Amino acid sequence: MKNGVILITYPDSLGRNLGDLSKVVSQYVPKAITGIHILPFFPSSGDRGFAPMTYREIDPTFGDWSDMKKLAENYDLMFDYMINHISTSSEYFQDFVEKGDDSQYKDLFIDFDKFWGSTPTEEQIGKIYKRKPMAPIRSITFSDGTKRNIWFTFGDDQVDLNLETEEGLAFLDENLRFLAEHGAAMIRLDAFAYTTKVKDTDCFFVEPKVWEILKRCADVLEPYHVGILPEIHEHFSIQQKLARNGYPVYDFALPMLVLHALYFHDASYLANWYEICPRNQFTTLDTHDGIGVVDVRGLLPDEEIEATKEHLFTYGANVKRIYNTAKYNNLDIYQINCTYYSALGKNDKAYLFARALQFFSPGTPQVYYVGMLAGRNDIQLLENSKEGRNINRHYYTLDEIKQEVQRPVVQQLIALMELRSTHSAFNGEFSQQLLDKQHLILSWKTESESIELRADFQTYEFEIVEGI
Repeated sequence: MKNGVILITYPDSLGRNLGDLSKVVSQYVPKAITGIHILPFFPSSGDRGFAPMTYREIDPTFGDWSDMKKLAENYDLMFDYMINHISTSSEYFQDFVEKGDDSQYKDLFIDFDKFWGSTPTEEQIGKIYKRKPMAPIRSITFSDGTKRNIWFTFGDDQVDLNLETEEGLAFLDENLRFLAEHGAAMIRLDAFAYTTKVKDTDCFFVEPKVWEILKRCADVLEPYHVGILPEIHEHFSIQQKLARNGYPVYDFALPMLVLHALYFHDASYLANWYEICPRNQFTTLDTHDGIGVVDVRGLLPDEEIEATKEHLFTYGANVKRIYNTAKYNNLDIYQINCTYYSALGKNDKAYLFARALQFFSPGTPQVYYVGMLAGRNDIQLLENSKEGRNINRHYYTLDEIKQEVQRPVVQQLIALMELRSTHSAFNGEFSQQLLDKQHLILSWKTESESIELRADFQTYEFEIVEGI
């Protein structure tokens, strides 16, 4: 993908569908973005598209493949592939439930007890890396009345896929090829670290299995010149390991590091990350999920992480602890549900300062659609759905967008995005200079051009200087 700003959006968040999305980006941000990560647009049974029933269709409420082709003519597109699971409403799983071992799709799924060879011990289950405090299984009743424990890592309608069988691997290959043939410039592998299910391990990013899976995906897509972006929320050392093995990665540590630096007027931890972070990365401040916490462990001391969280709950706009609890269907310990603009107390100056830091950080910047419009926490959507992450998933109408882009903070942000997407110095070498805890200079330089950001973490003033 081109080294410019990538917009992250759902197919129905900037207007009602892909057609509206195309109009919005061409009208308001034609020079500000070079790519679009379109979050799942397939027919789905839940999780805002992350429980896909098939990859061969676009949900008709969003449009069709001709709409996607039109977008691909002007922007590099990133698609999601949920490599770990598929919907229980899919024809594949429904056929399995109906026919059992006579189903042609039976080897796509994982019988939990058969996997272990017998009933697993509490110790074996306890080792499994999981996001919820229970075994990753569901008891499924088949049409003949029998019951089996099937592997479910995430939601009740997201059944895990088996990448240990020929059928499972063929399913992977076929779907990756299809997406490559239908407009993808890059495919994000959602939750890929959970695919490595190996007995007596934590079944998470298990080596060497994880490298075999990633290489297979890369090899399938290589003839199409389509890249892969493994998605993982965990210790930053995993991102470094992926990068050393030649894969682009996410910088999920940056959001908390920037918040800490702005809250406490101290750029030292952020500057330390700039020294060691992968260069072949995609930076974020916000995504469709929350602000990552687990990703920053080891980069911020535990007491500084807790202080940042405490300050967020105190200083942020409409940010409450209860939004990150079971009451709002959220037991995640690794993220905080909040828009980035609200996390900074809806302070325009601080928000633009944070975005400037992101755009001058090593890597290719991604900007979530709510962040592009300096969006506030959507309390109404949160309360209506009782889904914590919906606080940062507002549905913008075309009229709303027309109004929001007139706000000075949004106009200034779009100008910063245009600078990042068009200035050739960002294709050069990155360097930094930490003058003291409150003053940091971030620089990019080629043989013919240079650009630098001079940032004051006490006042949130910044200056951008261009030169040779």
